[in-house]
Amino acid sequence: MGHTTSRSYLRLQERLDRNPQGAPPSEALFQILQVLFTEREAELVSKLPLRPFTTEDAARIWKCSKEEAFPILDELADKGILFDSEHRDTRVYYLAPTMAGFFEFSLMRTDGRFDRKVLSELYYQYINVEDRFAKNILGITPPIDRVFVHEDMIPDDPELVILDYERASKVIETATCITVGTCYCRHKMEHLGKACDNPQEVCLTFNGAAKTLSKHGIAREISKEEAFEILHMVMELGLVQIGDNVQEGVNWICNCCSCCCEAINAYTRFGHAPKINSNFLAKVEKGCNACGICAKRCPVNAITIEGSKPKGKAVVDPDICIGCGVCARFCPTGASVMERRESTMFVPKDSFERIVLSAIGTGKLQNFLFDNRDLWTHRTLNRFVGFFLKLEPTKRILVQEQIRSSFLNAAAGIQYRRDPALFGGKRPDYSHPEMKSL
Repeated sequence: MGHTTSRSYLRLQERLDRNPQGAPPSEALFQILQVLFTEREAELVSKLPLRPFTTEDAARIWKCSKEEAFPILDELADKGILFDSEHRDTRVYYLAPTMAGFFEFSLMRTDGRFDRKVLSELYYQYINVEDRFAKNILGITPPIDRVFVHEDMIPDDPELVILDYERASKVIETATCITVGTCYCRHKMEHLGKACDNPQEVCLTFNGAAKTLSKHGIAREISKEEAFEILHMVMELGLVQIGDNVQEGVNWICNCCSCCCEAINAYTRFGHAPKINSNFLAKVEKGCNACGICAKRCPVNAITIEGSKPKGKAVVDPDICIGCGVCARFCPTGASVMERRESTMFVPKDSFERIVLSAIGTGKLQNFLFDNRDLWTHRTLNRFVGFFLKLEPTKRILVQEQIRSSFLNAAAGIQYRRDPALFGGKRPDYSHPEMKSL
């Protein structure tokens, strides 16, 4: 592979692979990168840090002037490869992940910048045919995505509490900006002749991500009223809301079908793990006549029918059910209902917490903490922490608890001082003893 791929793309692949999602080398991946990046862009992006950075940072890394760096960064943001935002009159950038990130954004564009048919075929090969990348995504803990239950399917029962962060409606109500764009999964399948008839312009993004996508013409800014209309429409169609696995600052919610959606397909394809479910579970009560509608509608095949009409009954496998509420919506007798799970799924507070915890879980925390690869001392620390995180699982669990309680807090303090925008301006907790010396 190396003899047909330039060093610039090889270095870019290595840079992307340092992220918890990973980017396993593949002929399909290198072809994707060659479509999205010029060779010079690949070389420059391969040198960028994982953490957010400014124009000045990029100029220093690239050994050029700010005036030379800015148009390059702006072009990369225009392609959807970089996110950019303003913080205290300073523009801050960071490299979008592969997913949910620049893979999707390249197909969301409708301006002809990229050949979407070629990209669709390459994405299908890399993600749906080859296994390594999809397995990497599924192996991340906590997961990058989670299911939002159909709120109107929750019975009006004071014991069935639904928390704010579990509501897609709350995400819309509190968003500072909302955009809608083309569904990456459905559009990709359309180019392969495999798409269903569900609508494509239903991919919702929020807050900072939405501002970037709107600014660069990748998605269309909409009102909260239009966002609610889209949400109600896709629920009535029986689509599943799968979105950003954070409590605060949700960046995206997709409206997914079982035939096209990569998240659902991977979940069923690789054994229903990790758990992306909501905190609710489908339950079948009296009145079920074994009509089979719920089993046909279930996006993850969690429901089977035992017996036949009218004495049979639907049975839900709680280990597979993702708690979407689709079965309850289409049950003609009202026998299919949603109940709260006994244990609440862990959802990270925000993107920073999710990314750091996933970096710990994948043994890549050192890539974020020691991002300056030009300094010998940082390379040494990188190697040390890499070894530390690759201990056998039983030992690493003990280490992880220490990292999460103390060392991670210290790292958060350092990151806050470097990049306050990453925390939404909220100062981290400095009460821990290790924070006092910062």
